[in-house]
Amino acid sequence: MKSRFSSHNREIGLWGESAAADYLLSKGFQVIARNVRTSRGEIDLVARHGDIAVFVEVKTRTNARFGLPEEAINPRKLSHMLGAAEAYAAQNAIDNWQIDVISVEGKPGRRPVITHFENVS
Repeated sequence: MKSRFSSHNREIGLWGESAAADYLLSKGFQVIARNVRTSRGEIDLVARHGDIAVFVEVKTRTNARFGLPEEAINPRKLSHMLGAAEAYAAQNAIDNWQIDVISVEGKPGRRPVITHFENVS
């Protein structure tokens, strides 16, 4: 049986990913896929901006009790993100790509605070 906590976290995560996708669309990105699984891990969002494929990690927090969302991107997480991006790029013959992180702060029903960190690798 799943706990209410994990269900809550999933709901917040999905809300954050939707907010990040909406943000990207408003900035002229094309969102190609969500929650893509590769042999090396999951990619939250795959987008395109001009001729660049953008692999996006979304981190969402409802408050600052556990720190800012982007503080969850440590060297280990960055390595996993890079591996997943490399696997997707190789499988889809993509040469021009980057990894971005989008930090989402807030709660469903409220306007999120979004910070976009581009080309973090």
